[in-house]
Amino acid sequence: MARPIFNGAEGLNIRDKFEKLMDLNERIRNCKSCELWRTRNQVIIGEGKLNSNLMLIAQAPGYKEDKEGKMFVGPSGKKLNELLKYARIERREIYMTNLLKCILPHYRRPKNREIEACSGHLDEEIEIVNPRIITTLGYFPAKYVFDKYELRDNFNFKKICGKKFFVEDRIVLPLMHPAALLYKPEIEEKMKDDYEKLRKVLDGSVAF
Repeated sequence: MARPIFNGAEGLNIRDKFEKLMDLNERIRNCKSCELWRTRNQVIIGEGKLNSNLMLIAQAPGYKEDKEGKMFVGPSGKKLNELLKYARIERREIYMTNLLKCILPHYRRPKNREIEACSGHLDEEIEIVNPRIITTLGYFPAKYVFDKYELRDNFNFKKICGKKFFVEDRIVLPLMHPAALLYKPEIEEKMKDDYEKLRKVLDGSVAF
């Protein structure tokens, strides 16, 4: 399985993060808190740069991810790579994870009890990585993060998508999942615009 990138030059603080994340990942691999463990092939843990300013949170692994044990290696991963390249963002410079660590049977929607069982792992990842920017990909990760930080009373994904929100010392930027391009290629320009906004947030721009 993929392991987070450890940059030892950053000092003991990063090493402590690394060790905490390894402990968390071991617990995730052995998790049976909901029924999804019965239908998975592999648990998909987060991966990427441990001291990254940017964390991407997707919904759950897909078929290819479940088989290979890595994040975004299927068709949606190809689209993500294209969008990141357009926005001049190196995949190796970000940290990626899922709200749910196991594949959902038949790509169905996650159930509330599954989110409740698994979201504690994501909470720990956010605490450990401590990203400056959280970008959610798709409805359910956005809904969870907005509920977690009490960002909106009335959640409307279409209205919040592509807009930035400030919470504590972080910026939350919800975006559509790259898999949307597989079914609606006509939204490509809209998604490119949104990823360009992500580039601006990374650069420190407040205008958009």
